[in-house]
Amino acid sequence: QVQLVESGGGLVQPGGSLRLSCEASGRIFGIFAVSWYRQAPGKQRELVASIIAGSPTYVDSVKGRFIISKHNGENTVFLQMNSLKPEDTAVYYCNADISVLVDGRQIFWGQGTQVTVSA
Repeated sequence: QVQLVESGGGLVQPGGSLRLSCEASGRIFGIFAVSWYRQAPGKQRELVASIIAGSPTYVDSVKGRFIISKHNGENTVFLQMNSLKPEDTAVYYCNADISVLVDGRQIFWGQGTQVTVSA
């Protein structure tokens, strides 16, 4: 019914940049919120950034370095990650709160994309 597909992960050196994309497709009536989470090995999944009604919020550790934005007119959200640090290494997941035609409001997760920051 609805799919979230992430892309843009990879290997980057410390101080580098990556841009992640999360594209939602399917029987979408509306999108309430989109968030990026990450999970490093041996750690719990943590919320990194969210965009709700166009307003972004960030966890303190990425403020000033990451930017979450929504493509106007498209069901795509980006996470621009700058000044990357080794501690940003994790699998990044897209999460969306979506109103699905007929079925109503549901939460969806993407499959995850690996981000590795290493020299």
